This record gives sequence, structure tokens and C-alpha cells, in this order.
Amino acid sequence: MRVHLVDAFTDRPFAGNPAAVCLLPPGAWPDDRRLQRTAAELNQSETAFALPLPARAEADWAIRWFTPRVESRLCGHATLATAHVLRTERRLTGTVRFLTRHYGVLVTRADRAGTFTLDFPAAPGTPVPVPAGLAAALGAEPEGAFRSAALGDLLVVLPDEAAVRALAPDPAALAGLTRREGLRGVIVTAAATAAATAAGPGAEYDFVSRFFAPDRGIPEDPVTGSAHTVLAPYWSARLGRSVLAGFQASARGGLVRTALHGDRVHLTGAAVTVLDATLHGPAPTPDRVAP
Repeated sequence: MRVHLVDAFTDRPFAGNPAAVCLLPPGAWPDDRRLQRTAAELNQSETAFALPLPARAEADWAIRWFTPRVESRLCGHATLATAHVLRTERRLTGTVRFLTRHYGVLVTRADRAGTFTLDFPAAPGTPVPVPAGLAAALGAEPEGAFRSAALGDLLVVLPDEAAVRALAPDPAALAGLTRREGLRGVIVTAAATAAATAAGPGAEYDFVSRFFAPDRGIPEDPVTGSAHTVLAPYWSARLGRSVLAGFQASARGGLVRTALHGDRVHLTGAAVTVLDATLHGPAPTPDRVAP
């Protein structure tokens, strides 16, 4: 099986969020256990498996995403990485339709500037009380909390960018809290106070964020596309603009441009391939048809 390691939401290697991408041969999906074990072996925050669909199908490819521990319902950076591989390896340009298990058909578009735009459903949060123990697990006092029912994420607002950047959460405590609250992960955010100091010249941003999902095998995700389906509605309402840019202030860092269109969010970013390899092991065992 060929494996491509792609850094997403960045225009340079060793930044953004790495995703493994595996393009499968036509036919049925391999056994789920094989997919999960492959993702665990590759040990990226997400591994995307893409399966080509017949010519008259409702989409071009079926796609699934796995962390080292579980299958994900939605993943932005690995979808962007897959679109990038399809353009570089299969010479596919323009629009690609991905059939997903939980969100129907998701569309990506290769832009002339070399970036990709993902058309994802918005996942706005509703205000909730700050869960007990969250401040201690994060090491910071939240100003407010919002829960996204669609993704199961908790959006936590801090007073400023410096507080977001300085976070050093307790992974065990945060894993226990997210498990107790039935959460996928915790998004921490604040308004930008030092535009372009980290994102680079010409890449100013409006808000910063970080994402933690230790109970899913992701202590901190470098750049989380799906989290921006929660962040975009929040910051668009707060700042009064539908088009924004968010900088995810992890150690690797990455820029996600967002545009709110009703109940949809367009996420735009670049990607670069850093590794093209062959994974050796037992041949995939067909299990069932896509998706």
C-alpha cells in the first residue's frame, strides 16, 4: 500500500498538520481492523483512506479518517491532504466529491493559487456552563464555553492570544474530563493580538486557537480543519465578518482561511507532500462496499 505523508494547512514542509493518505484500489473497503491497525502503525493524528467510486456514483471517492485509536466522523486536514495527493498523483483538478459515512458528500476545490477549499457543514456551538475541573485541566480560567453538538467539541474562550499560546494542559486530566463529558476534544481560542507575528508576512489572522483531544489519542492536534467549522461561526458573529483567517498556535502552527456561507463553512489552505513510501504488511481484506 502506498502512503503519502502530507503537511496540510501550510505552504512549507514540517509545519501545519501532517496526515497520512492511502489511496486504495477500486472495490470494497478493507476490513475495519486493518484500517485501524494501519492508522496506528502510521501514528499520525489522522490517516485518510480514499476509495475510488464507479463513474456513475454520487461522488468521485469515498473517504474515511482514523486516529491511532478510533475512526473519526470528520477531519479537515486529512481531507485537504487527500485532495492534494489526488492533484499531484492523479492529476485531478477542479472539484473532487468525497462520500463520507456521516456527512454525505463533501466537496473540495483545487484553487488556481495552489490552495484547496473544503466545503464543510458549519458546527456552531451553544453556550454551556464551564465544566467542573476544566480550568484546572487547562491551567487557565475560561471566559466562556460553547458546545458543538454536531462534532462533540467544547469551544473554550480565553481572554487573549497570550493565554492561548501559554497553555500547558494536563493531558490525563483533560482526557478524563472529555470522557466524562462525552466530548471529542477541546478547542481553546482568543482574538488575535499580534497579527502576522507567527503566521508570517502577508498571512495576518483574526483569531488563534489550539485543539486538544487526548482521549482520542491526540494530545494536541497541530492544525484542526474540523474545529474551524465551530470557530468560524463563533468569530464571524463576534467580529461581524464572514471571511476570516485563523492561526492554530501549536508548535508547528498553521493558517486556515474561513468563509461562512449560511450553514456551510469554506476552509482554505495549502499542502505539501513530505514523504511517499510503501507500507508492507498483509494485503487488505475486503469487508464491505463503500462508504
